[in-house]
Amino acid sequence: MLNVYLLEAGGLVRRDASAETLQAALWLDLYEPTPEEERAVEALLSIDVPTREEMREIESSNRLYEENGGLYLTTTIVTRLDTDLPRNAQVTFILKDGRLVTNRYADALPFRRYSTYAERHPLNCNTHVAVLAGITEAIVNRVADVIERVSTDLDDISAGVFAGRGARRGRLARNYRAVLERVGQNGELIAKVRESLVSLGRMLAFVQQTGNFTLSNEVRSRLRTLSRDVVAMGDYASFLGNNVSFVLDATLGMINIDQNNILKIFSVVTVFLLPPSVVGAIYGMNFEHIPWAHESWGFLAALGMMLVSSLVPYLLFKRRGWL
Repeated sequence: MLNVYLLEAGGLVRRDASAETLQAALWLDLYEPTPEEERAVEALLSIDVPTREEMREIESSNRLYEENGGLYLTTTIVTRLDTDLPRNAQVTFILKDGRLVTNRYADALPFRRYSTYAERHPLNCNTHVAVLAGITEAIVNRVADVIERVSTDLDDISAGVFAGRGARRGRLARNYRAVLERVGQNGELIAKVRESLVSLGRMLAFVQQTGNFTLSNEVRSRLRTLSRDVVAMGDYASFLGNNVSFVLDATLGMINIDQNNILKIFSVVTVFLLPPSVVGAIYGMNFEHIPWAHESWGFLAALGMMLVSSLVPYLLFKRRGWL
């Protein structure tokens, strides 16, 4: 799909792709483009749109470079953040001849949000570099929302794991498997966010250092602000990554404690029942001369011995604080 955006008085307006709109376009958005759409954009700007395989390469020389007067920027963004399976996807920005070309294979929410925003704010999208800055701002804001959500979820998990014994009897503590799944999902999401932030930081630094085109003071200020935000968010994402490891270790520790408590209960019950079992075994022998075996009160006496033999270990354990 080829989305063509023209700058009009009210802002960026999406138009159908045609020869006239392509010539007047400020932003050309290639979303899962067909070969015909790629060739049309390449012929218009004399560029070579990277393929999907080329966009996945991690070398800086293949992601950030200048060629034939055009600036090629490939970055990684996180998509499907509202699902259980978030994914990293690559987006390529190409700036040439006063136009911005985006090539992507993921329906990322920041692009939809920015296109809606740009329809009503023409001053913030009057150049191709300003459009690039606006899209990057939308991506960074989306990443910030994800980091905030992970932070809140980790706080909730920590409150459940480190609560007192009475509070841990709730549903969260009883289902430690669900807790581990939540911690794992947050850890995976933070890892993808950190990868995206590193990629965005490299792209912003490259744009500000390039001499291919002149940046206005306003756009340069926006890019510097974005760079600082990316660095700060990267540091906070690293902190959350460490917090994920801490909560994971704590959860596994709580699981071990609960398992040890269960084994402790079985061990104590075994100790309590061992003396009565010995008494019962003695009086169950098939010998003729067993004390009290022929007395009328012998059965009650045996029961009393069994009761006393179980109470003595209990009182001893209780006195020493083992229970």
